[in-house]
Amino acid sequence: MTLTGLSLALHVYAFIICLLLVFLLLPSVLGVSVGLRELYVRTLLRIFQWATGSIERGSQETKQPLYKSTTYGLIKRKENCSLQYSKGGLRAEPCLLVDIFMNIRCGVESIVEDEVTTRFSAEELESWNLLTRTNCNFHHLNFRLTIVWFLGVCVRYVILLPFRIFFAVLGMSWLVIGASLVGFLPGGTMKDWLSESVHLTSCRILARSLSAVIRYHNTENRPRKGGICVANHTSPIDVIILAADRCYAMVGQVQGGLLGLLERSVKRACSHVWFERSEIRDRHLVTKRLQEHIADKKKLPILIFPEGTCINNTSVMMFKKGSFEIGGVIYPVAIKYDPQFGDAFWNSSQYGIVTYLLRMMSSWAIVCDVWYLPPVTNQEGQDAIQFANKVKADIACQGGLVDLIWDGGLKRARVKESFREQQQHEYSLLLAAGSHSAAPSI
Repeated sequence: MTLTGLSLALHVYAFIICLLLVFLLLPSVLGVSVGLRELYVRTLLRIFQWATGSIERGSQETKQPLYKSTTYGLIKRKENCSLQYSKGGLRAEPCLLVDIFMNIRCGVESIVEDEVTTRFSAEELESWNLLTRTNCNFHHLNFRLTIVWFLGVCVRYVILLPFRIFFAVLGMSWLVIGASLVGFLPGGTMKDWLSESVHLTSCRILARSLSAVIRYHNTENRPRKGGICVANHTSPIDVIILAADRCYAMVGQVQGGLLGLLERSVKRACSHVWFERSEIRDRHLVTKRLQEHIADKKKLPILIFPEGTCINNTSVMMFKKGSFEIGGVIYPVAIKYDPQFGDAFWNSSQYGIVTYLLRMMSSWAIVCDVWYLPPVTNQEGQDAIQFANKVKADIACQGGLVDLIWDGGLKRARVKESFREQQQHEYSLLLAAGSHSAAPSI
């Protein structure tokens, strides 16, 4: 009886696995959706709404503050400081003592809350999504919330995580094996079609491993061959999110180990641009290789993230001008993640790539919107920096992100000396101009 019961349980388990493979794997191969993930996300939203109502009632009963202060908007900054001109021209009464105190105030405000550091930490939520990343331990307010939180942990780690790891391994294996086999075929239309099919299928399977629900908008503006796709950067999975809808040529440095195996496999199937460590520092060589790629209208569009680092889904930081000096058509893309279901931001200073991916796979889901913006080209009389800033502003506006002038490299580097010298120069000009209009008073 025991063996019979065990055999029956194994058969039932195998049947369930087959059903999941049919309803999850087959749609990803065909590029269609049966609506299971959307139903899953809607169910989660209802649970979150119920949890929020329980939290509000519990906070009223226990008189416990519902939310903590968020890290944004802590300081109400003064619009005009001593380094700025007034609307009517120069300041009416220059005062060195006022300048000193204004500069001290600006410095203290930047220490307490600056625009850069807050963009490299997890985006805080005002309500609880039954995950550990939250402003307050809401699951301790009452027994029912504790039970729901515990059930959520079991669902995410015991049920969802094993299947997601399986799909991740399957997607990576299919990409390596499929691309390697396609690489043996002679060049031509058939090889290009098979290569794109392998890439799309593998990226869609990898998206299933994150329970990704992706909404693509304005698909008529999808990047076309011979162009350059630029997008804001939040996470390494940005590549999967975009490549699940359109194949791209990747740009990067030659790696070793598993990444190196992946690079060599996909390069056999289609034209990606990989640089050796010594070549990546040669700016002219990089530009030449990229220009040769986009000159061939049969090659896939290049995918570039001009920020050069991951930002926490709240803003867009400075775009490096190199991507906009190559020429050709630029296809801007805005990506915005829904933080209710999981934090997609990769804080590389805190987590390694393996830890980060496990955190993604153990979250509820990855829900995001992707907007394809109309293609643009550099206009006459517009330099690369102005062109980059215009594209960045368009992406920020479409994605509902804050447009910042700061370099994302400040994540690990100090402010350049030239920037401090520029601020000192502007202040010296202000003092010189003020001395002609009125004598400074102390």
